[in-house]
Amino acid sequence: MAASCVLRAVLSRTVSRARGSGGLRRPFSSAQLGPEAGGRKACWETASAHQDGTEYHRRRGGALWAAVAAFSLFSSTDEEKRDEAQRKEDEMILLLKKAKLSMHRGNLQAASTFLHQAVALAHQTHNNQAIIYTYSQMANLAYIQGHLDSAEKLFKAAMSFMLSGGTPEDDNAVIEMSLKLATIYAEQNKAELAEHGFRFCVESLEAKLEKHKELPEHEKTEEQEVLRKDTHLLLGLCLDSRARYRASMLHLNLAGQDYRKALDICRQEQGEKHPQTLVLMSDLATILDLQGRHDDALALIQQAVDLSHSTENPDRHVLLGNLAGILLHTGRLEDSVRFYREALDLAQQAGDQAAMEQIQEGLKEVKKRRDQERKQQTQE
Repeated sequence: MAASCVLRAVLSRTVSRARGSGGLRRPFSSAQLGPEAGGRKACWETASAHQDGTEYHRRRGGALWAAVAAFSLFSSTDEEKRDEAQRKEDEMILLLKKAKLSMHRGNLQAASTFLHQAVALAHQTHNNQAIIYTYSQMANLAYIQGHLDSAEKLFKAAMSFMLSGGTPEDDNAVIEMSLKLATIYAEQNKAELAEHGFRFCVESLEAKLEKHKELPEHEKTEEQEVLRKDTHLLLGLCLDSRARYRASMLHLNLAGQDYRKALDICRQEQGEKHPQTLVLMSDLATILDLQGRHDDALALIQQAVDLSHSTENPDRHVLLGNLAGILLHTGRLEDSVRFYREALDLAQQAGDQAAMEQIQEGLKEVKKRRDQERKQQTQE
């Protein structure tokens, strides 16, 4: 039973929402972001909420936003046409800003209204960059609201505009959308489509990285190095997402392999103490625990907790909760309670209601174990 609780913890997200006793899981975005609605989070907004300039998942949204603002619509010499075009462009940008603010505040209905108005203007002005950006935001919003079919159609529409505009199939922006679609298919239990999607993302990124390695050192520019890191980090995100999916299918060996690769990437690009590195260590520890490798799991999660001491880690209560869960499974109930209580205090300080509920479930599981032990002792 305890193992099944941890399994639920590792499986819940997209996106990874931990439910049940024995373990906690932060959405990949330790970050993670965005408003909640019906238990869903805007899991695709960024990969890290920490503004340290090293997001695990670098989005193209900022570039698209800049393109929206910078896009020139003026080809006519007629002053009135230019004024009208400028008015529509300004109105579109304002609507997109209002939509973003509404989503941040959790007012999803208002955000939807603003986005529909913005995409109508984008089509009127034939601004493909704005169309792509707005469709992507509408798809994210649909996902948050649990409208997976709509999210799928909107992501496909955005991708269609990108590809028809000449964007290569292995462009990172296209692969990001493919990853989102694979995640949707996973939630819809469309196993074949999900597997194909994850495989396309991983293999495409690995091929790009191999091409970069083949370049002579003197030909590697600073811009290419930025792209290499961006591609490497995106590969890490794809592996992390596929690991969660494989765990949900009880393919624990394959899930562990993906988590190890994702962890290696995060360590290389972000460092040993980065919050996302520690989250991945925790996830891998959970897989080891489910495989019965309790000593290995305990050593790994303890290392993650120790590393979180030296940084202001926003997910420390999550790491402690997972440590407590693994201790619970090894029968060390007193230690488990101690770490659960410490995790609960930090979760309360952070205002993390979901984590608090999971920790309370873990404490209930400890109490149940104690009651069972007392009963057995009485019978003896």
